[in-house]
Amino acid sequence: MESTHACYFLQFLCIILVLVTFPSMLPTTLASDFSIKEATIQDLQLAFKRNQLTSRQLVEFYLNQIKIQNPVLKGVLEVNPDALAHADRADHERRTKAPGSLSGLHGIPILVKDNTATKDKLNTTAGSFALLGSVVPRDAGVVTKLREAGAIILGKATLSEWSHYRSNEAPNGWSARGGQGKNPYTLDEPCGSSSGSAISVAANLVSVSLGTETDGSILCPSSFNSVVGIKPTVGLTSRAGVVPISPRQDTVGPICRTVSDAAYVLETIAGIDTYDNATIEASKYIPKGGYAQFLKKDGLRGKRLGVVRQFYEFGGDTLLDETFKLHLKTLRQRGAILVDNLKIDNELIGDQSEEIALNFEFKLSLNAYLKDLVTSPVKSLADVIAFNKKHPKLEKIEYGQDLMLQAEKTNGIGKSEKQALLNMTRSSQNGFEKLMKRNKLDAVVTPFSSFSSILAIGGYPGVNVPAGYEKGVPFGICFGGLKGSEPKLIEIAYSFEQATLIRKPPPLRKLEV
Repeated sequence: MESTHACYFLQFLCIILVLVTFPSMLPTTLASDFSIKEATIQDLQLAFKRNQLTSRQLVEFYLNQIKIQNPVLKGVLEVNPDALAHADRADHERRTKAPGSLSGLHGIPILVKDNTATKDKLNTTAGSFALLGSVVPRDAGVVTKLREAGAIILGKATLSEWSHYRSNEAPNGWSARGGQGKNPYTLDEPCGSSSGSAISVAANLVSVSLGTETDGSILCPSSFNSVVGIKPTVGLTSRAGVVPISPRQDTVGPICRTVSDAAYVLETIAGIDTYDNATIEASKYIPKGGYAQFLKKDGLRGKRLGVVRQFYEFGGDTLLDETFKLHLKTLRQRGAILVDNLKIDNELIGDQSEEIALNFEFKLSLNAYLKDLVTSPVKSLADVIAFNKKHPKLEKIEYGQDLMLQAEKTNGIGKSEKQALLNMTRSSQNGFEKLMKRNKLDAVVTPFSSFSSILAIGGYPGVNVPAGYEKGVPFGICFGGLKGSEPKLIEIAYSFEQATLIRKPPPLRKLEV
């Protein structure tokens, strides 16, 4: 008997040793054999319905994963101290309310980027100590919609500080408060600025997340971290309560593991917000019945897709070249009509119009945001710059603040600023819009997030879908279209995703702080 007990004890020690050495191998499956890891919103809702899972168990799982993985990945900046209480409330509502009366996001944990206001115990700082302790007047418009849908705000995701509008010297995914975010596949470049949102979803630290984009900040981290990102038409989702860069280009969108999850989140957050006038005009693009209806496996059939060859120059990388040849073949096999060898006139190549516009827009919009705060350590961009200089150890001043200094030098909208805006409008009309209309395209398909600037300056939507791994490094494929084309893009992206099913979770590895 003693030798048997000793054997059991040794087996127990071996199990503990394995779990400590490889923390990602901690159980992801409940006693009911339901696996949380990689579960979609639909999977989770079905598990709720079958009493295989509660929102409390789901939140506890993610809090545990954050505790294990976040010291290395740094995808989460803060967790909501009330998350478990909100989960208990969701479980109670599920037991007491009529079946079918709850939304698809009810009881689902979600991370929001730390530039997105939450009127609760969480901070909203854009990753900067300069805004630590500031008090927002209300939830951001998109957060209000999430709460109304019954989603659980799990916490705040890390980001490139000030949405990467502090300095060109600062690395992607770095902020003073959050540290350096890491790609869970490579422990290297996560891309920015919605880096934490993509890292956390990819590594199963949360179900779904929100990111924001001014130029590439949803599409790029989604591509780098093998997740799905939707960059909506500007104004389709409210920017109210989001630390701004450019009201003309800023947009809020979902970052998820699947196109279906992203469609459900977009369906929840899109719509009119009286605190953001752009949502009134853009609401005309929202389809009756929402976006989930466009999750069609045959969504590529009959779609005309433009292939702009200047974005397929891989510097002699034959593996990437062969991969995208296969993807274009898949698109054809699924019924898409490829209009190949297209060129897009981009009048802004080598031009500084976007930089000029973002500089003055950042100063004006940030000052307005700071003025609207209930309390704040800083009241203007000038105050932020002064704070950074005064607290170099906090703000890692070695990275500089060149972008902020450029923006502070601007003085409203003068002749050069008006010309910059006109240049971008003309470039969009004579370039992307003309290409789309002349060739009767439903979308343009490009590798990675290489098309992001063209989509950004015109306020156009784009969807990134995982497309492969080069030596373990993830990359995506992007479908972009004209304003309001989200239904078509979702059909295309979902059909491609279902035809390829490329995404795989990050590899198991020992995470060392």
